[in-house]
Amino acid sequence: MTEPMNDVTARVRFAPSPTGYFHVGSARSALFNWLFARQRGGTFVLRIEDTDEERNRNEWTDGIIAALDWLGMAPDEGPYFQSAQDAAHQAAIEALWEAGALYACACTRAEIDARTAQRAAAGDATPGYDGHCRDLGLSRGEGRALRFRTPDEGITTVSDLIRGEVEFPNSSTEDFICVKGNGKPLFALANVVDDRTMAITDVFRGEEHLSNTPKQIMLWHALNGATSSELPLPAFAHLPLLVNEQGKKLSKRRDPVAVEMYREQGYLPSAFRNYLALLGWSPGEEEIVPLAALIERFRIEDVQRSPAFFDVRKLTHMNGVYIRELPTGEFIALCQPWVSPQPGEWAAGAWHDPDSGTAAAAEGPPWPADRFEPEVFARMAEVVQERVSTLGEVPALVDFLFLEDPPIDPDSW
Repeated sequence: MTEPMNDVTARVRFAPSPTGYFHVGSARSALFNWLFARQRGGTFVLRIEDTDEERNRNEWTDGIIAALDWLGMAPDEGPYFQSAQDAAHQAAIEALWEAGALYACACTRAEIDARTAQRAAAGDATPGYDGHCRDLGLSRGEGRALRFRTPDEGITTVSDLIRGEVEFPNSSTEDFICVKGNGKPLFALANVVDDRTMAITDVFRGEEHLSNTPKQIMLWHALNGATSSELPLPAFAHLPLLVNEQGKKLSKRRDPVAVEMYREQGYLPSAFRNYLALLGWSPGEEEIVPLAALIERFRIEDVQRSPAFFDVRKLTHMNGVYIRELPTGEFIALCQPWVSPQPGEWAAGAWHDPDSGTAAAAEGPPWPADRFEPEVFARMAEVVQERVSTLGEVPALVDFLFLEDPPIDPDSW
C-alpha cells in the first residue's frame, strides 16, 4: 500500500456540499482540519462540492463561508468549486478508461434488482451489482454508466489515524459506478481527483465516509498507474459521530444542529469553537481552553472512536462563562446586534429555519431605535453580563428601560 504523506507541509481540506444549512458536525470537522493546519503551519483549503445541481443553492454556499468566518476559521485557500474542476475530472476518466480500469455498463436498476432477487431465490443473498457487463466490451455511450473494475481478491486496508488498520475484503466491494450515464463523475471519483489536483496530504472527515474510503484508495492507485504519476496517498482519519441525549445520531429535523441558529441566539464564536473541540477530543483536565492552547495541544490521533454527545446545556453553560469573562466594553460592543443593530451590519433575526420557516431569533429589539440610549445600557451592562448565558437574552433584561410602555408583572412586586 502507498505510504501516507508525512514529510511535506500539511494541506487539509474541508469539502462540504451546499445542500442545507451549516451542520454542527460539519463545523466540528472543519475545526479539526483547521486546528491541524494551524499547528503544522499548513494550509486549510475550502472546497465546495457543488455537483448536485438539483439540491445546491447559492445561499447555502454563502452560509458555509459566513459560518467559517464567524468561527474565525476562514480558509487559507478557496473556496474552490468542484464544478469548476470538470477538465481534471474528464482527463481522469479518459485515463482510467484507456487503462481498462473502467468499463461501460448498460444495466438498468430494474434489471440489477431482478438479478439480485433471482440470486437470493437460489440461495445467494449477496446484494449489489453482479458484474454483468464487466467482460462484454461495451462501448461508451449516452445512458451508459462507467463502473470501476474492482479487484476480485485481496484486501484494501484503510490506515486510519483514529481507528487503526481497517480492512475491507475486495470481494465485498461491487464494481461501483464512477461516471453517470451523462458523463458526469460521481462523488468517489471527483473527490479523489480533486484531492490529487489540490495536493491534499490529510483527509479528516466524519465516520460515515469510512465505507467510501476503500473505493477511493482503489481509485487513487488506479490513477497512479493510469497517469504514470505515483502520488502518495493522503493520511485518513474518520471522526466519531455526534449524537443527542438519547444516543441517536444528530438529525436536522429533530435536533438543533444549525450553526447559523447558534449565532442568531447569541453564542460567542470563541465559546462555540471551544465546545466543538471537545466533541471527541480532550485538551486535558480543563475544558475552558484558549485558542492558542487548543492549537498547541490538538492531536488527531487522540480523537476517540466512540460517539460524542452534543450537549446544548453544556454548550450554553460554557457560553455563559465566556460572556462573564469578557471586559465590559467588549460585552457592550458584542451586544449591539441585539440591542442597537446598525444598517449594513450583521444583525440577529435574519436567519430562518429552512424546514419550518421560523426565525431563530427576534428580528431586532422590541423597542424603537430612537428610544435606545447607549449610556443607559452601558450603566446596566455589568449587571446584565452576570445574568445571561447568551447575548440573545440581553433585550429581555433591559427592555423596561427603552419601551414606552414596559410590561409590568404584578406578581413580581
